[in-house]
Amino acid sequence: MKLFSLSVLYKGTTKSNLLKAAFDLSSFSFFQKSSVQEFMTFTSDLIVQRSSIGSRASVKEQEYLCHVYVRNDSLGAVVIADGEYPSRVCFTLLDKVLEEFSRQVSSIDWPSGSPDTVHYTALDSYLAKYQNPREADAMSKVQAELDETKIILHNTMESLLERGEKLDDLVQKSEHLGNQSKAFYKTARKQNSCCEVM
Repeated sequence: MKLFSLSVLYKGTTKSNLLKAAFDLSSFSFFQKSSVQEFMTFTSDLIVQRSSIGSRASVKEQEYLCHVYVRNDSLGAVVIADGEYPSRVCFTLLDKVLEEFSRQVSSIDWPSGSPDTVHYTALDSYLAKYQNPREADAMSKVQAELDETKIILHNTMESLLERGEKLDDLVQKSEHLGNQSKAFYKTARKQNSCCEVM
C-alpha cells in the first residue's frame, strides 16, 4: 500500500489551477521520477477538470487509483495511490487536507495561485503520515486490531479443537484401560479366591 501523489487544485470555469502538490516517488528510478511526476500532475489536473463540483470519485488507471474530491467552493484535491490502498482512508485524507488548506490559504488566492506563491507546507507531512493507513486512520487501526483478534481467536479455537480431540483420545484410552483393569481385577479375584485364609 502506497501513496504517490497528493495535490490541491482550484477548479475554474474553463481549466483547473494547481495550487500545491507533494510526491513520494521513491519507488521509481532516478530517470523515471520527473516523467512520473509530470504525468501525475497532468492526471490530477485532468481529473479535477472533468469532475463536477461537490463530487467524489475514484478513477482507475492501470494499477493506480486516483481519488478526487471537488468541494462546492471549487477547491479540489487528488491523491494517487496503488490499488491496495483503502479508498475510505484516501477520502478522509482529502477531507482533512482541503479543510486545513481552506483555513490557511485565502480563497482570493485560489484562482491565481501557483505552487510557488501558495504558502502551505503540510502536504508533504500528510503524504508521509498516510503512507501507513493503519497508523494514520483510527478506523483502519481498529479494523486491523479486530482482524488480529479474529486470527488469534481462530487459532485458539483450532488449538482447543485439537486439544479436544486429544482429550477424546485420552477418555477413550481411559475407558479402555478401565475395562482392562476391571478384567484384571476379576481375574485376580478368581485366582486369589482359592487361597483364602480363614
